[in-house]
Amino acid sequence: MTSFAPDSLVLNRKLPLWYQVSQSLRASILGRAPEASLRLPTEEQLAAHYGVSVLTMRQALKELEAEGLISRHRRRGTFIEPGARRGAPRRLLGSIDAIVAQQSGERTTILGHGPGPVPAELAEYFPDIAEVVTYRRLRCDGESGEPTNWAENAVRPDIAAGLELADLERWPMTKVLRDAVGVRISRITDTVEARLADPRTAELLEVPLLSPILHYTGVTYDGDGRVVDVARIHYRGDRFSFSVTLDAD
Repeated sequence: MTSFAPDSLVLNRKLPLWYQVSQSLRASILGRAPEASLRLPTEEQLAAHYGVSVLTMRQALKELEAEGLISRHRRRGTFIEPGARRGAPRRLLGSIDAIVAQQSGERTTILGHGPGPVPAELAEYFPDIAEVVTYRRLRCDGESGEPTNWAENAVRPDIAAGLELADLERWPMTKVLRDAVGVRISRITDTVEARLADPRTAELLEVPLLSPILHYTGVTYDGDGRVVDVARIHYRGDRFSFSVTLDAD
C-alpha cells in the first residue's frame, strides 16, 4: 500500500459489490489527511484489501473516475484529483458506507454541543428518554472554504458519552458511531425535502433568505431497534442533488 490507506469494509451481499467498494473508497478519498499521497494503490492491491475480484475493483474505480474524483493513467497508475468537487450528486443505494461517503470530504467546524430536552418534533424517535445531546456542525468545501451544509444531530446521552469532538471534526457522525463508539447500526432511514432557508440557515450557508435548500433527515437505529441518532442536515440547493437507484429485484 502507499501512504494512502483506504478504510476497511464489511460487505453486504444484498448490494452490488462494486457499488459498496466505490462508496467506501469515495469516503476514504474525501476524508483523507491533507498530507496523504494522491496516488492510489494498484487495482490488485485494492482488490485484495477489500476482498473482491480485480474486475469488481475496476468497476468501482470506473464509477469514481466518472464522478471526477480520480484519474487513471496507463503505466503511471491511478491518482486522486486534487481539485475534485465535493458537491456531486448523492447516489443512495442503501448501504451504511454510502451514507458515510455522502457525508465525507468536507471541512467541519463544531458550532456547539450540549444536552437539552428532546425537541417536540423528535419526540416520536425518543419515547423512552427526556433528554438528548445535540451537536451542531458547519461543513465547508475542503478547498474553497465555501459553506455547503450544516447539520444538527440529536444523540442518545448514553451514546453521546462515547463521542469525541475531534472525531466529529474529521469524520461523519455515522462513521464515528459505527467505528469509534462501536454502535451496531442496523438501518438508517432517509428523508429529503425541499425547503426555504430560514434566517439561521441563510446566515450559515451564506445564501439569501428564503432561497431553496435541501433538508435531509436521517434516523439511525442500532441492533436493538433503538433510535441512537437523528440527523437534520441543511444543504445548499445550488450545490447538491439526490438520486435514488432502485433494484429491479
